[in-house]
Amino acid sequence: MTDERLARVAQGWDEAADGYEEYFVPRFAPWVRTAVDSLTSGSRTAQLSDGPILVPCCGTFPELELLVERFPARAIAGIDLSAGMVRRARERAARLGSADVEVVQGDAGTLDPRWSGACAAVVSVFGLQQLPDPEAALRSWVDALAPGGRMCVVYWPGKTEDDGPFALLAKVIGDRSDSSWEDRLVGALDAGTVERDEFVDFPMTHPDAATYFDAADRAGPMRALALARGDAYIAELRQRYVAAAPAGEWTHHPRARLILVRKPPSRAEATPPTS
Repeated sequence: MTDERLARVAQGWDEAADGYEEYFVPRFAPWVRTAVDSLTSGSRTAQLSDGPILVPCCGTFPELELLVERFPARAIAGIDLSAGMVRRARERAARLGSADVEVVQGDAGTLDPRWSGACAAVVSVFGLQQLPDPEAALRSWVDALAPGGRMCVVYWPGKTEDDGPFALLAKVIGDRSDSSWEDRLVGALDAGTVERDEFVDFPMTHPDAATYFDAADRAGPMRALALARGDAYIAELRQRYVAAAPAGEWTHHPRARLILVRKPPSRAEATPPTS
């Protein structure tokens, strides 16, 4: 991804931040809860090991309430490239009144060295597919884990559904993006043990096709496309989308991929006591 395109993506999310919080955050909530729940589900201990929890690509930080509720004494940090998203994330943190929450504007794809080996957990929902190098990002996130730490990543794969609002939008746009990186993700996790790798779907409802299209345009991933191609292109795209969509309320079950990774414990932690 060129610097110009990366800047356009950041600007797109700056403009989309308020609408994203209102429209998409409630609809994405089941996947967010599943990701947070996965940090301790099936674990041999009820709590994570020592260290902060890091949320790359935090957006408006919808994970925060769940993390603070589950881990009230834990330091929590979110990172996002978009200034607009960071603003909303900081507003969310301020409403919670937690003193140990940090929101950083920066590149979540290549973490600052200060996070290396420091984190009890990393959780990221619906950010990975937007990064220019998802494999490198995953390696960086696993590297941030302390021994025994856990990472849960949920992202939208290249194909989320056979039909539905997401599938129709990709068809109308003529999406030809390369999703071959998805096949290489597990190989990028050689520093950790993959505990879960599965698709998770939940129902999502939109009032109608036009409402969803407008949300994707003004408050979602199409904002960068609109900045690049202009209003006339988006208007023509909207006309074709609505004409091809069913009338009325639209419910679908998009599939997201969930990957849960555990970093091996240190030698001292892995060795059982002799007495």
